[in-house]
Formats: sequence, structure tokens, C-alpha cells
Amino acid sequence: MTDIDQAVTIRRAVADDVTAMLRLIVALAVYEREPDAVKATPESLTATMFGPDAKVFAHVAEQDGAVIGVALWFETYSTWTGAPSLYLEDLFVDPAARGSGAGKALFTALAREAKARGCARIDWAVLDWNRTARGFYTAMGGFHSTGWEPWRIEGEALERLAGA
Repeated sequence: MTDIDQAVTIRRAVADDVTAMLRLIVALAVYEREPDAVKATPESLTATMFGPDAKVFAHVAEQDGAVIGVALWFETYSTWTGAPSLYLEDLFVDPAARGSGAGKALFTALAREAKARGCARIDWAVLDWNRTARGFYTAMGGFHSTGWEPWRIEGEALERLAGA
């Protein structure tokens, strides 16, 4: 575990962070028991996050000059609140840096980003078996939203629907 006294710095990600972010995305996939699920590449991350029409953003946590955590997010919209929402796609801190405060610092930065953008809330999903993450989010005031189930369409079904 990283010494808690070592300073953690949070900043918006830049294109030079792509390699470190992809390393953390792969580590997250391994942690979530889906080691072969990552299809992202440095090129796809660069295009979607730092291209002229970027719609996905990230903050990184650094300690001693190394990226130790990442929070990837984008805006959505709530018709009920009449305001945008910030959707946290992934938050991951390198296991060696857990306990450093990086996770809470990343989430605090997201809360500030949400408020600066006029967002009414932050939404995210947590795997039902990930008690550590659920405890972390609960400790910050997050709660499990009930009644809504995640749904998805992808792959062949998406192709069929699009008429491709």
C-alpha cells in the first residue's frame, strides 16, 4: 500500500496520459473478471477523448509523477431534473495505490466538474459483487438506485437494428 502522506494530484487527462489510462483500463477489466473484454487502443482513446469532437473525458490521479488512478466520464441528460448529469464510466485506482486517497480525490474532482457544468447529479454503475466499491461509494454519500435495470444492445443486434 502506498504511504498516505505522499501527495496525490488530480488533474484533467491529456493525450500523453493515454498509455497509462489504457494500462489502468486493462487492470480494471482483470479486476472485474473480464480480462479479454478491453477492445480500446491508444488510438481509439486518443480519438474519442482528445479529438476535435471529444465527448468522453477523464481525470487522472498522480503520485510521484506516475498515473495511479483514472476516472473516465461523459455528460448525459435527465429530463426529470431538466439538467445534464455526469456519468462516471470507470473509476479505478492501481491496487498498489489504494488507501492513498486517490479514489476519493478523483470523485471529489468529478463532483466539482459536475457542479461547474451545471449537472444535477453523478450516475454510475457498480457490479453487484463488488462490495469494496459499494462501501467506498456509500461512504461518500452515494446510494444504490433501485427500480432501474441496465439494458444494452450491441454486436450483431446493433448491426441488425441499424440495418447494416
